[in-house]
Amino acid sequence: MPHVSQPDLSTVRHIHCIAVAGVGMATLAAMLKAQGYLVTGSDVGIYPPMSDFLAQAGIPVIQGYQAENLSPPPDLVVVGNAVSRTNPEVAALLKTDIPYVSFPQAVGHFFLAGKRALVVAGTHGKTTSTAMLAWVLEQAGRAPGLLVGGISRNFGQGYRLGIGEHFVIEGDEYDSAFFDKGPKFLHYRPQAVLLNAIEFDHADIYQDLAQIKAAFHRLLEIVPSGVPIVVCNDFPEALNVAQSVEKPFVTFGLNAQADWQAHQVRDDGRRLAFTVTHGRQEFGRFSCPVMGRMNVCNALGVSALASMLGLTAEDIAPGLDSFLGVERRQELIGEVNGITIIDDFAHHPTAVTVMIAAARLRYPQRCLWAVFEPRSNTCRRRIFQQPLTDALARADRVILGPVFTKPQDAFDTAALFSPAELAADLHVRGKHAYAGQSVEEICALLTDECQAGDVVLVMSNGAFGGLPRKLLAALHTD
Repeated sequence: MPHVSQPDLSTVRHIHCIAVAGVGMATLAAMLKAQGYLVTGSDVGIYPPMSDFLAQAGIPVIQGYQAENLSPPPDLVVVGNAVSRTNPEVAALLKTDIPYVSFPQAVGHFFLAGKRALVVAGTHGKTTSTAMLAWVLEQAGRAPGLLVGGISRNFGQGYRLGIGEHFVIEGDEYDSAFFDKGPKFLHYRPQAVLLNAIEFDHADIYQDLAQIKAAFHRLLEIVPSGVPIVVCNDFPEALNVAQSVEKPFVTFGLNAQADWQAHQVRDDGRRLAFTVTHGRQEFGRFSCPVMGRMNVCNALGVSALASMLGLTAEDIAPGLDSFLGVERRQELIGEVNGITIIDDFAHHPTAVTVMIAAARLRYPQRCLWAVFEPRSNTCRRRIFQQPLTDALARADRVILGPVFTKPQDAFDTAALFSPAELAADLHVRGKHAYAGQSVEEICALLTDECQAGDVVLVMSNGAFGGLPRKLLAALHTD
């Protein structure tokens, strides 16, 4: 069975997506549908919000993986990276002559041809920076395309089929498919790269930091000569990778060595305000509704790249001023009885640290609860046991959820992250910390103990059992 990396798009009418309910695949399916293709999908355990999203897009989804899902034969199959060659539907596919591609290959084939791809990459900040850059370009009249791994609150979805020359895309370093273990961003034909951070993550596919750095090195290697490269030098490993490629690049960051810097950062409780300098000369003064110095840094990178694309400070300001962020990134869920609930995707010690710092800046003098679920493939392991302890110690009170279980990715108990150990270590430091056994227990504890003025930061790269909204509802009825 041929694996077609360059399918004949002129013959494609019906596209079937295996493992369609992931955020990226569901968004791709909706984009293909909007382009006029007949799109079907299959997955297991499909539930809201993805089931609702796919239904609203008019994409029928078959529950379960089976050979019958490929009858009648589609013209092309897009295989998600959540399935292996032993998956029953994939195994059946491999016995046919139906062409198949990975998610990033499909994106490249169907949406990046003839576009100037602006790839936003890095261990942290890429989702927010992708959405921010696209909105800045949109407000400047550039009508960009967009594909981001979250729901942009400005666009109301995670994609846009723009008519302009630019296509802003989140460059994911995760692998592409069972038949392509390279990172997704290698398929995106970068015509500009914004590199936010490099740290160790994705312990299920990368053995160490060196492998992570090698992946980003490959990204910068494929950038054509003369293409803008913008790198955050607050992260030494990002700077190291950029220097190793021996291509011109500019830097941004909150330190005094960056080409693009921010000064006079203030948060008035509703908005950030800051001044951007380039080469020690004032470039512009901006404000933005999102919070935290990490978002100032994100805005720096976006401003630097936007400037290299020909935008002035006056062009950039409207987009930053009206940028609403991304769902589940510092998302204010609500406030009841004086208690503020924020939902965030933080799943790495650095992300937890900057989320707590952002809340300190926006809500000074208020008691901060850090409620964390060890859910990612890295945080489920002991790799970050001590770094997460140090990060969560910055909050006033800490609650740990149970380690998220994945039957398809089981590993030795000795390698498992320990919420109880982390809570005990924080107790030694004089912190109030508790390892909860269930979402219901955690919700009840917060309902009983939170007081007016408290801020609850719920952090997970998954649903965390719907805890943020369950807590909001419980406080309303308390």
